[in-house]
Amino acid sequence: MMHAHIDALRERFLQSGDDADLPVVDAHHHFWDLANNYHPWLRDLPRIPFRYGDYAAICHDFLPDDYFAQAASHRVVKTVMMEGEWDARDPLGEARWASALNARTGLPNAMAGQIWLDREDVRAVLDGYRGLPLVRSVRHKPKTVPRAEHRADFSAAGSMRCERWRRGYALLAAYDLMFELQAPWWHFTEAAELARDFPDVKIIVNHTGLPADRSEEALRAWRAALDTLARWPNVWLKISGIGEAGINWSVERNGPVVCEAIASFGVERCMFASNFPVDSLVVSLDNLFGGFKAMVAHRTPAERLALFHDNASALYRI
Repeated sequence: MMHAHIDALRERFLQSGDDADLPVVDAHHHFWDLANNYHPWLRDLPRIPFRYGDYAAICHDFLPDDYFAQAASHRVVKTVMMEGEWDARDPLGEARWASALNARTGLPNAMAGQIWLDREDVRAVLDGYRGLPLVRSVRHKPKTVPRAEHRADFSAAGSMRCERWRRGYALLAAYDLMFELQAPWWHFTEAAELARDFPDVKIIVNHTGLPADRSEEALRAWRAALDTLARWPNVWLKISGIGEAGINWSVERNGPVVCEAIASFGVERCMFASNFPVDSLVVSLDNLFGGFKAMVAHRTPAERLALFHDNASALYRI
């Protein structure tokens, strides 16, 4: 019944081109229940440094009812839950919890699970995910450094050039799991090496490559980094997480970033995502999706459907 309903929405939108008919797959968001589960960064004090500054406002439960209370103006039909840095001593725990949440509420429809590619338990965790079919991908944020400290030969322990880390990464293809890459754009040469060396692993770049520096020089370098990575057909891009601390999120400010990202990867390998509740620190969910829709209003209905629904639906098999 759900698939028939979504197919009808798709056809209606392709005919009307009206955003009110546009079905949305949110390709990257979080759910958490802090009263019952342990996410150290959300529960412990003092809080860690964060790119959006003070994040006390998101340190509370965020569950499907909370999400849809904020997304009511948009036709969100399916969602992909990203791991939320759950207690690292129990890497399978969040996926088990999300699977139970799905059984109760129907959401999320897929998720990215926690993994530690350079730990001894990597194979055991991957074996565990075989029994948790909601998990389509995994995330382990590799070791990175600020741009001023980055060098062409960067290869620290825990980085994308770390041999131990790469051995864990090499296992993903056999488990039919994609990799969620969260790293700033100046590390994309290393990411391109992963894409080249492991062509059977799909890489999904999180948060548009984190273009936090909006100077002309930095944006040129960011776009070049995207182009370097986009050359590899096993890489996709999530357009999300482009807020700036202390600056009002707006179509005027973020539209050029979104347009450049799509130009680099093409409509067929981009997808929109909310990163909620994290991005609620800089924008409302209504304004975020409304802003994304405005940024691509000039595109055909088929292209807009791909960006908001079809690409994520196909990639995550939902």
